[in-house]
Amino acid sequence: AQSDYVRTRLTHSLEASCVGRSLGATIGQRLIDRTPSLKECFHPSDLGAIVAAACLAHDIGNPPFGHAGEDAISHWFRHEPYGQQIIAQLQQQGANTRDFLNFEGNAQGFRILTRLERPEDDGGMQLTCPTLAAFTKYPRPSSAPDHPKGGISNKKFGVTEEDKDLLRRVAEGVGLTERDTLFYARHPLAFLVEAADDICYHVIDIEDGYSLKLLDFDQTSSLLKAVIPGGVDEERLTAMAQRPRSQIQYLRSRAISALIGQAADAFMQQVDDILAGHFDQPLTSVIPRHKEFRELIAVAAEHVYPAREVVLIEAAGYNVLGKLIEMFLQAINAQADLEADGGHKWKTIWKLFPAELLNGKQPADLSLYQRVLAVTDYVSSMTDRNAVALFKRLTGISLTGD
Repeated sequence: AQSDYVRTRLTHSLEASCVGRSLGATIGQRLIDRTPSLKECFHPSDLGAIVAAACLAHDIGNPPFGHAGEDAISHWFRHEPYGQQIIAQLQQQGANTRDFLNFEGNAQGFRILTRLERPEDDGGMQLTCPTLAAFTKYPRPSSAPDHPKGGISNKKFGVTEEDKDLLRRVAEGVGLTERDTLFYARHPLAFLVEAADDICYHVIDIEDGYSLKLLDFDQTSSLLKAVIPGGVDEERLTAMAQRPRSQIQYLRSRAISALIGQAADAFMQQVDDILAGHFDQPLTSVIPRHKEFRELIAVAAEHVYPAREVVLIEAAGYNVLGKLIEMFLQAINAQADLEADGGHKWKTIWKLFPAELLNGKQPADLSLYQRVLAVTDYVSSMTDRNAVALFKRLTGISLTGD
């Protein structure tokens, strides 16, 4: 939906980065206070910079339409005839299919940072191993089995099968604890990245819900006040009585500040288990106001996320992304089959595919798995508007994409 009130993916990432920098620097100082000799190894701002950089990149792998886009891509491979045919062929070849049946934006983000952006350089964007490790919330490839002890890092996979050796290099570079074959315990700073994302995402969703008139003032203010242990400056709030939007902005700011403090306290309370690789929960699940924070999330899920405009966009994503993947997969597979007459249609569509995603190779030189990866790399890299415009033009709905 078009609205001057609602955050974009970029503004959310910037907000999370600011919160992450504060969390990282706070933890850096507390670690030095606990063990003064650490000040010879790093400055608190070093940890702040690492967490901020990882937060800035944390949503970079999200496809068009966000999490709904992830579901749309997975749905196409699971339920559409051509998608099912591709999966069957991959299984016959012994290739990994989970990368597509459970398409994961976190894994796509790892690919962008380490491989797809600046592919001519080993390691892609050349980020440090600590930054990449802090970015990786789920430090295991798609082929790794679920860990029997579960935990939040077991919820999803964070790396595609093709990138598992890159994960190994990152893990060895920072000394991650290996819980199982290619299944690592999280880097400690990954918990701060997750907390920064959770705090910004859920608190600001409540503010956006108020701005869009999906939540009333009393409900919004009550939810935000509930996560602030020390209470708020009621005199200041009263002074803004004629400006209810300013009151909500003040409460949002105080809520975020309070949650940063609680998350930092929770990290230090669990720090020994975190460093040992034993702690495996979101920090926001062990803060003093975790029940109130969960209520805030529940209200957003009930009243904000199901808004008509949001649902319409998500529904459109299934058609848009599925159709784009199908058309480009048919085009690349037609190009790969040198003995078949692909037809003018697929040759024409193929001209639209970015050659750089093939790393200088021809479709015939790639395995089916690599071709499917190339297509999902392309489609998932689009913005919402870009995907819709291309869908319209390829399906003849519009010749201009408007």
